[in-house]
Amino acid sequence: MRAGSEVSVTELAVWVSARVPGERRYVLGIAGPPAAGKSTLSQNLAASITTACGIGAEIAPMDGFHKTSAELDAVGARHRKGQPDTFDVGGFLTRLKLLREAPLGARVGWPIYDRELHDPVPDAITFADEQIAVVEGNYLLLDDPGWAEVRSHLDEVWYLDAEEGVIEQRLTDRHLLGGKTAEQAQSKIADSDMPNARLIAHTRDRAGVVLRGTSGSYLICEVR
Repeated sequence: MRAGSEVSVTELAVWVSARVPGERRYVLGIAGPPAAGKSTLSQNLAASITTACGIGAEIAPMDGFHKTSAELDAVGARHRKGQPDTFDVGGFLTRLKLLREAPLGARVGWPIYDRELHDPVPDAITFADEQIAVVEGNYLLLDDPGWAEVRSHLDEVWYLDAEEGVIEQRLTDRHLLGGKTAEQAQSKIADSDMPNARLIAHTRDRAGVVLRGTSGSYLICEVR
């Protein structure tokens, strides 16, 4: 990949597929602020790797490691859900290490976050023969205690960037669709989402590649 070039998801898939070591699973991280489009890129990338390149790939979302609503209620932190300390980073590290080191063919369960239940669902995804795992999440490059260990379990990390105005509009749409009132949505965005986005923006320089979505493709902003 070359900085300044614009590439399709298929081209990104071909590039990732060429980096598979063969003897173990290749784990690619996709970091970035909330609503930057990480889930869409991850899903499309995994699908393209599988169909266009013939290599098994699956996504492993970090969101599955949200602490449960009950756990957050117990410490009065449910209103802060989404901030770094509202995740089970220890559980995330343990499962991430297993995902990278388990022999191909061995079953590794992975949780997802259910936006209707507002809670994680354990082992909703199962890895076995997939040679590539695409791990997407906000805090993959965070340099805080616990989180700082994540990078060592990822072969490479991309950062998907987006302008603040785009992020705010997407978050508004997401919260309204999830049942919040316009006032609740704006409060959540101002008090939690955007401070998180700005915290995450400081991790951008730790990524090997910085991307930004365009119309149906991706601009390569930086390659390190």
